[in-house]
Amino acid sequence: MNLIHGLRKRFDVFLPLFFLLIIALFIAGMHSESLAAAQLSNDDCVKCHKAVQEIVDTKGNKHKTAVSCTDCHKGHPPMVSKDKIIPVCSECHAGKKHYEIGNCRTCHSNPHAPVDMKLAANLTAPCLSCHEKQGDEMKTHQTKHSKFFCTTCHKAHKQIPPCMQCHRPHSSDMTEKDCQVCHPAHQPLTITYGADMPSKTCASCHKNIYDTLTNTDTKHAKLACVYCHKDKHRNVPACETCHGSPHPAGMVAKFPKCNMCHTSAHSLGKEASK
Repeated sequence: MNLIHGLRKRFDVFLPLFFLLIIALFIAGMHSESLAAAQLSNDDCVKCHKAVQEIVDTKGNKHKTAVSCTDCHKGHPPMVSKDKIIPVCSECHAGKKHYEIGNCRTCHSNPHAPVDMKLAANLTAPCLSCHEKQGDEMKTHQTKHSKFFCTTCHKAHKQIPPCMQCHRPHSSDMTEKDCQVCHPAHQPLTITYGADMPSKTCASCHKNIYDTLTNTDTKHAKLACVYCHKDKHRNVPACETCHGSPHPAGMVAKFPKCNMCHTSAHSLGKEASK
């Protein structure tokens, strides 16, 4: 009985000590884990991970400027277990519109270069979660471009394809910058142009009209297309804008519209016979 009593007494003493030891080790582990992260710096990481640092420096985007290595990687083995070294996207990005799409790594294959993306085929919705303005333009101003996926043109993130990859230039001396002067990429038929737009550019689409105008013996033949068609494509001015009302009231009463006699603004010498 004395032996059993002695063992029980020892057990009663050592059991609390055992639990205290477990708690102490747990606290020490947590402390060492946070201490490991606190003591490490980017300079420490780059000693072994130089290639990763070079990627972050050149392509890191906000991962370069807003976070350090230890913001994502909470330490290093053996102080931190391997399953805690690699963070998950949700730690920072959960709740944001773009994150809800899911399958982050489909496009963001390298978290050290988050916007150096290899885009999957036939994507539109994921792109528009960030590029809403461009999506609204495509939807509001319907053209053939509106039927395409974003990745039909943009094979990689921030890659802008040359217009002439698909479209013939208006003239042999045109450059890509010339295209963008008139045609916004996501609403290409909302055409605007300056007062110095050469008529030969217009003639590449409106050849018959250009030929008619240049072969007529009127003052209109000496004017550039943009003299009358100002600023926006398909802007057709009223004749009265320049000519006022030059004819007698009696003639105007009989022929109230200019084109009842002057059937073509581009060939004013060919009046209709009445």
